[in-house]
Amino acid sequence: MNVLVIGSGGREHALCWALSGSPELETLYCAPGNGGIQDVAACVDLDIANHGDVIRFCRDNSVGFVVVGPEAPLVDGLVDSLADADIKAFGPTQAAARLEGSKGFTKDLCARFGIPGAAYARFTDAGAAKAYIADRGAPIVVKADGLAAGKGVVVAETVDQAQDAVDEMFAGAFGEAGAEVVVEECLVGEEASFFALVDGETALPLATAQDHKRVGDGDTGPNTGGMGAYSPAPVMTEEMCARTMREIIEPTVRAMAEIGAPYRGVLYAGLMITADGPKLIEYNVRFGDPECQVLMMRLRSDFLIALLAACDGELKDFDLRWSNESALTVVMAAKGYPGAYEKGSEIRGLDKAATLEGVEIFHAGTKREGDSLRAAGGRVLNVCALGPTVADARMRAYAAIDLIDWPEGFCRGDIGWRAVDREAG
Repeated sequence: MNVLVIGSGGREHALCWALSGSPELETLYCAPGNGGIQDVAACVDLDIANHGDVIRFCRDNSVGFVVVGPEAPLVDGLVDSLADADIKAFGPTQAAARLEGSKGFTKDLCARFGIPGAAYARFTDAGAAKAYIADRGAPIVVKADGLAAGKGVVVAETVDQAQDAVDEMFAGAFGEAGAEVVVEECLVGEEASFFALVDGETALPLATAQDHKRVGDGDTGPNTGGMGAYSPAPVMTEEMCARTMREIIEPTVRAMAEIGAPYRGVLYAGLMITADGPKLIEYNVRFGDPECQVLMMRLRSDFLIALLAACDGELKDFDLRWSNESALTVVMAAKGYPGAYEKGSEIRGLDKAATLEGVEIFHAGTKREGDSLRAAGGRVLNVCALGPTVADARMRAYAAIDLIDWPEGFCRGDIGWRAVDREAG
């Protein structure tokens, strides 16, 4: 089978890496790909926003299956267009992708079907939103309703901060994504990420992870798309995973079917583990980045077969094997990220770093220029490692980073700190 992966980040490199091991795979393509993906897939210069171009490429190259990595093409209805062209694709329809495309839609769905989450209100008027915030007090959370590349969320410690966030969103800081805002109760607990494959009726739990969204050590500084992650998440005990499936994932799958938008794809629940149990912070309709990287490091089953089973409604009797080891990834980013940063700096030493035991390096924002590798984005590399414990995996990942020669890059030095502290007792 010929397969096309849509996307260009570290998540898509990890997806291609996992898919490349399937005996069912003939040729693997990635559009547009990056400087590292070209080692495991043929990179194609396609405008993924042009559905017609994607369909033509699939027909011209006998592509039988498309895996859509990022959220934007899903919210834009790429899976629907492919289905209309009789091309099988992994990912939710446009109607189902509203779970990520509109935070207000998801909050209303959860309220209607009794899925636990934070108290909230939706606003299209800045004055009303600011009055609500003044009445509720802080800390409080302000979110742009639409897609904002993981950055449209402000956890405000004061009323003034929250009201400033409202003004910024309505002033266009996140474009159309901020035309409506959702103001939420600030949940207290420990965050975790939970993933499940869904075929429209059946949800198959995958694995858990925890990520680090803040740019600085000690979880300080502005939010980013993610500076590192590890799997499994120690807070997600067997009991907590069972509760998450029973109280959050399965009711959501039933709810989506009931409203006429059955969900197929991967469902990524961002959770807060509170004193009362798991509560939903938000849904994503694709694999997380960089959480996908640590999940793929631990997966031991044929990934292509699993995705096809989700598309074909065959998850009821399906199972997956996972490594008992821990996986951890550290994101190397261009200096200045998540603010302004420069592109084009050269990266050296990756070959040597990748020879360390248990280490894989997934590229995010890179490009090849002749024999050199150049930075081409904010988040540039994902240095991943497996180990018997999170501490072991972290030691291997940072040992690999020490061998990478990239003065224009930086990373956090404390990825996995919470899990390592737990392991230390």
